[in-house]
Amino acid sequence: MSRTLPFLILVAVSAFLAGRASAEVSRDMAMRAAIHPVSDDSDMEAWLRRVPLTRDFPPDFAETLKGEAPAFIIEASTAPGCIPCADVWAKLGMFRARYGWRIATLSQEDAMLRSGRLGLPWVGDPVVWVRPIADPNRTIPIAVGTDLLPNLARNIYLATKMLTGVRAAVGVRAMAKFTGIVAPMSGAPHAAVR
Repeated sequence: MSRTLPFLILVAVSAFLAGRASAEVSRDMAMRAAIHPVSDDSDMEAWLRRVPLTRDFPPDFAETLKGEAPAFIIEASTAPGCIPCADVWAKLGMFRARYGWRIATLSQEDAMLRSGRLGLPWVGDPVVWVRPIADPNRTIPIAVGTDLLPNLARNIYLATKMLTGVRAAVGVRAMAKFTGIVAPMSGAPHAAVR
């Protein structure tokens, strides 16, 4: 009995430490899977080529986006030299030209506060939100990092629907297909913000 007790303690401690190590590895693996470091535009485009493209849109898609433009605003955080920021801002500019939406810069502090209110971890720039112009407290995040333009438009449409009465669970299920966070590579030179 005295010989098995130290062995059982060793097994229990090993299992405990292995469980802790696997939890840390799992968290690290999850972060690596969600955050795609990019050193330049071609790195980012390589990641975006893997993203499924939204092809099917409801019949009221363009009509809804154009009709709701006066009532809503898109806000996005940004940072100097941030490659995904430049990409998402260029795409938001194309969206604005097509549907007439206002787009504004959101400070990093405001983006962190909004993320905290929704229980989202702050992951950095860019984060894109949709809200009614008249109500700064009703916000929906529609992109973390960057995405393909049709996917951004789909998420803006879904946010608009949720903010005008569609059950949130329906919109959230449809919108829960974020591309992932495309972040600058540590120590790499950043492309200029466009």
